[in-house]
Amino acid sequence: MIRLVEKAIQKRNPNFQLAPTVDMRILLSFISYTLFSILRGFKLLLLFKKPKGAMLGKGVSFKFSSKIDFGKFMKLGDRVELNGLSKRGLRIGNNVSIGAFSRVVVSTTLQDPGSHISICDNVGIGEYAYLGGAGGLSIENNCIIGQYFSCHPENHNYDDLDLLIKDQGVSRKGIHIEKDCWIGSKVTILDGVEIGHGSVIAAGAVVTKSFPPYSIIGGVPAKLIKSRTPQDQLIVA
Repeated sequence: MIRLVEKAIQKRNPNFQLAPTVDMRILLSFISYTLFSILRGFKLLLLFKKPKGAMLGKGVSFKFSSKIDFGKFMKLGDRVELNGLSKRGLRIGNNVSIGAFSRVVVSTTLQDPGSHISICDNVGIGEYAYLGGAGGLSIENNCIIGQYFSCHPENHNYDDLDLLIKDQGVSRKGIHIEKDCWIGSKVTILDGVEIGHGSVIAAGAVVTKSFPPYSIIGGVPAKLIKSRTPQDQLIVA
């Protein structure tokens, strides 16, 4: 049975191997949870979409599903919400995992819908994330991201002292995170930021400007700590 489970998981993660300490009770519990998640994935048929091996936790919701597209083996934790209201849609690639209680919301208004959210292949995001997409949000392949991650690709205008801030409109530039980044827990990224590939962002950072590839970033506001070399090690989560 152990070999069968390994083979099944390796369809999603080719490098996966069961730890020797995993006993049969843990394995059966995992199988039970996974089977129920796969069965819940079939509710996507009610939205006229193929499940493609999707695994859904309890209470997962899809809003404006006609604008949502996803690849194989999508895994959504309990109470995740996907909201596709947008101009260009919400796209989730293959083997993407999003933790419980996360919200992926391109926009919430019919007056001025947001641009898009694109989460590419093999991206893992921890629990309690909030991803907005008003100005556009792109996360490239193979990024790993901790809990409480938040992205806000939009700013409110506030220069006119005679008008309420809420009536002055917004500006939107978008956020772009290149491939193979490691982002620690409780990181916030603001509008207009581009993160170069292979970068590391320390836990708790608030990123307000762009950084080149292989940057190690931390602080509030985030600053360049140094650039990666083969000897670097840093605890970020």
